Amino acid sequence: MSFLEGGDDLIIGRGAVLEAIRAGRGIDALFIAKGDRVGSIGKIISSCRDLGVPIKEVDSKKLDSMCNGANHQGVAASVPAHSYCGVDDILNAASQKNEEPFIVICDEIEDPHNLGAIIRSAECAGAHGVIIPKRRSASLSFAVSKVSAGALHHLPVARVANLSAAIDDLKKKGLWIYGADMQGLTWCQTDLKGALALIIGSEGSGLGRLIKEKCDFLVSLPMKGKIESLNASVAAGIIMFEVSRQRSGLGNY
Repeated sequence: MSFLEGGDDLIIGRGAVLEAIRAGRGIDALFIAKGDRVGSIGKIISSCRDLGVPIKEVDSKKLDSMCNGANHQGVAASVPAHSYCGVDDILNAASQKNEEPFIVICDEIEDPHNLGAIIRSAECAGAHGVIIPKRRSASLSFAVSKVSAGALHHLPVARVANLSAAIDDLKKKGLWIYGADMQGLTWCQTDLKGALALIIGSEGSGLGRLIKEKCDFLVSLPMKGKIESLNASVAAGIIMFEVSRQRSGLGNY
């Protein structure tokens, strides 16, 4: 066991990676040295493809650096700092509290610090869980865990293969879908009570086109300065606490 840059846990070597796969250990990504396909590497790649694990070919020198010079045998796998749950587990968490579900969905948030900050704010604002996509997203790395300041111990996070399908399922279960977007109504003019999921878009391009089309409502934050947008985690925190305020039946702050 070693550590990736940024603090991700890394399983090194063919035998160790194969054993992790057999044991059902969650794997965020498989790293393979370019051109290395001899022996058990093929079996490892095939198994990871079957599991939907992203496979990344890297230069052997890069892999040496990632593994701090350890004998990686051309393969390493990053594993999450915390286990993932299912979307139904998040809904059940709300049900157990006799509360309408409040879920935060991260649409391709790739910066671990942003994801950790969103998870921390979500837990503090009373959300029942967070959903992230399996691809093009930061995973529950040790960097995310550190930034969350312990929130990961209290807030379930689900990772789904198809974010669009997961949103459709939430709609079928009675949740309204809100997306944070500059074209939406201002946050304080929007009814955010009831069962809902709030989608926060990626740091660079915001909500993806298909995900945006899935939203029932778009919510924006009025910008008074010369900068056109806020950091994703800051915007998420502001809107989440407006959800919390409205759900609590409180008046103005």
